[in-house]
Amino acid sequence: MTRYTKDQDTISRLSAEQYRVTQENGTERPGTGSYLDNKQAGIYVDIVSGEPLFASSDKYESGCGWPSFTKPIEPAHVAELSDSSLGMTRTEVRSTHGDSHLGHVFPDGPADRGGLRYCINSASLRFVAKDDMQAEGYGDYIDQVEDV
Repeated sequence: MTRYTKDQDTISRLSAEQYRVTQENGTERPGTGSYLDNKQAGIYVDIVSGEPLFASSDKYESGCGWPSFTKPIEPAHVAELSDSSLGMTRTEVRSTHGDSHLGHVFPDGPADRGGLRYCINSASLRFVAKDDMQAEGYGDYIDQVEDV
C-alpha cells in the first residue's frame, strides 16, 4: 500500500501560488488555473502528498472558473469540512494525507452524475497523464480513466 505524506521538503518546493492555496487556504482567481481547460485523460493528485484525488473522466465544464469534478477518484483521500469564512457556510475539501486545501464542494453539479460539483484550485493539483500513470505508481486507477 502506498503511503502518502506531507513533508517539509515537498512544501518548500511549492510555487508561491501553490503554497498560498494549499497551506494558507487560498483561492486562485477564476479562469486562471492551469488545469481549467485540460482535456487529457489521466488523474489529478495532491501537489503535496501525491494522493490520487480526481479522474479526468469525472471532470466537466461547470462554467464556474475552476476545474470541476463530479466525485473523487478515491473518496477516502478527500476530507470535507465546514467552512464559515466569507460570511457563509460552505463545505471545504482538503486532501486527507497532505492536508492541502483543495477547494469546495457544492450541491449544484450534474444531477445525472450525483449532483455534486467539486470546485478545485489547479494550484493544489498535479496532473498525471494516463500514459504515465503506471510508471508513476498509479496503475490501480487506469481503469477509472476513459480515453478522451
